[in-house]
Amino acid sequence: MHKLVCPRCKTNKSRFYLIEQHPKAIKLDPQNGNVEKEEYLTSGLDPFFVPYKGPDYLVQCGTCGLIDKSILFEKAAER
Repeated sequence: MHKLVCPRCKTNKSRFYLIEQHPKAIKLDPQNGNVEKEEYLTSGLDPFFVPYKGPDYLVQCGTCGLIDKSILFEKAAER
């Protein structure tokens, strides 16, 4: 793990939450909002689904509550 500093409050260097992201592709019925299918991404059946390209995890400052990509917290620690 890299050193982290909150880029907003700039005082927190030790209390953080790591928020793991586990994306799940679903398809909704546009008429009623019910979930029709949940396995589109893993089966590759729907050519209109773009694969999730976001970060695997986010960081939340335990002091001020800022949630963002870990790279921002790492860059703040380098300064």
